[in-house]
Amino acid sequence: MTLSTVLPPRPSRRLDGKVAIVTGAGSLGDGLGNGRAISILLAEDGATVLCADRDLATAERTVEMIVQEGGKAASVYADVSSEGDCEKLVKAAEEKFGRLDILVNNVGIMGAEGTAVEADAEEWDKGLRINVTGMMLMAKYAIPLMLKNQPGDGGIRGNIVNMASIAGLQGGTAHLFYPTSKGAIVNMTRAMAYNHGHEGIRANCVCPGFLYTPMVAGDGMPDEVRDQRRRQGLLKTEGNAWDCAAAVRFLASDEARWITGTAMTVDAGVTCSYSMP
Repeated sequence: MTLSTVLPPRPSRRLDGKVAIVTGAGSLGDGLGNGRAISILLAEDGATVLCADRDLATAERTVEMIVQEGGKAASVYADVSSEGDCEKLVKAAEEKFGRLDILVNNVGIMGAEGTAVEADAEEWDKGLRINVTGMMLMAKYAIPLMLKNQPGDGGIRGNIVNMASIAGLQGGTAHLFYPTSKGAIVNMTRAMAYNHGHEGIRANCVCPGFLYTPMVAGDGMPDEVRDQRRRQGLLKTEGNAWDCAAAVRFLASDEARWITGTAMTVDAGVTCSYSMP
């Protein structure tokens, strides 16, 4: 008698035959943003990735990187604040690849600056449309297509991974909008998991900490600021987009087949540390 005959089937990290949509899959130049890193790692494990971005050239560059490594990918223009674009993006997955298994809602902006007293209402509304409503709209069209899939291990038909932030789990930020929108994503993910778990759809979110990415760095980050960010975590090391992408890849795979409704922190321990004054 072998182990394979007495133990439950062993889950696989491989994503062969799976089709994924990653929103915000581009990045500045040849830099490594979260969306690009996620797309590359999903493709590395066998998924066909539809890379979406409203800056199409950056998504095309991500596709080039994937293809250079022997992966399969295509690019599509999409602005997730537009319901029409969200619908077209999901239809593109069906038309190009015949199915959809994984949705990674990665798009997010910093949004309106300032406190409730200072924030501009129009910028606030625009930011919510991108950060929160865009994820709902993508799920609105992605889930019906996922439900056409034959159930896999554990009856799973599809996986949604939403990008939140540790800012959505705690205060301590100068601007009200960003932690508000990211906190909404955390609870929206839990609600999605509850709404669609019985249909075989898993929904989880990743909450990155002080990662160093092109979007965070912008036009440049002073060395002292970068070092301060590094020292915030218990591990005293700098995180990057690969760290975030690895968590997404895990949650999208059958290794996480019994995980739904969770908020996974990728933050070197920032959210579990408390220093006595």
